Amino acid sequence: MSVIEPRLSLERRLLKEFPLLIACDEVGRGALAGPVAVGAVAIDAKDARRRVPTGLRDSKLVRPAHRALVARRAGEWVRASAVGWASAAEIDEVGIMRAMSLATARALAELRTHGAAVDEAIVLLDGNYDYVSLTPGSAARVRTQVKADRDCASAAAASVIAKVARDTLMVAMHPDAPVYAWDENKGYASAAHRSALRAHGASVHHRRTWSLGEVPTLF
Repeated sequence: MSVIEPRLSLERRLLKEFPLLIACDEVGRGALAGPVAVGAVAIDAKDARRRVPTGLRDSKLVRPAHRALVARRAGEWVRASAVGWASAAEIDEVGIMRAMSLATARALAELRTHGAAVDEAIVLLDGNYDYVSLTPGSAARVRTQVKADRDCASAAAASVIAKVARDTLMVAMHPDAPVYAWDENKGYASAAHRSALRAHGASVHHRRTWSLGEVPTLF
């Protein structure tokens, strides 16, 4: 089966109306432990005329051994990039969708520190639901697009940058709680992770409002 290569067709159309486009994609939404991360990248019309980096795909379609390289290429290609986070405790407190909104707001705030004119941008959001606007006071102009991380190069860049950042964090957290094997499962519901939860219970990094003991194995 051939892999669809992301393009810049939608970005170029949107950049005829807006001076800046910020693509966002989340990573870790379905995990049992660790934060949810939202990658955000900013491009303008000039960037959208440049060649898409070699190997850039939705992070799920990039082999793990190649993700760091692809993420570095993506970061060099875009005008600015950032990753925003919301912790497991915040997910428990406000729910996953509002936590994703918080993480996006933090990513956009970081882009501002890099000089991105966020208030003038159109935000391209992977999926069909505008969770960005759930944050009180958000004035972002959002365009949702199903499979943007697969079809749109900017969203694919946001996806792989966020994936590498979150995986790196989960590996760094592993020594604090090695029984959960986060270096391998990155906080998702592997068989080993579920077994460790049954044997040892949840850690402070688990999403305690979730059904931790009865979740299906995701990989």
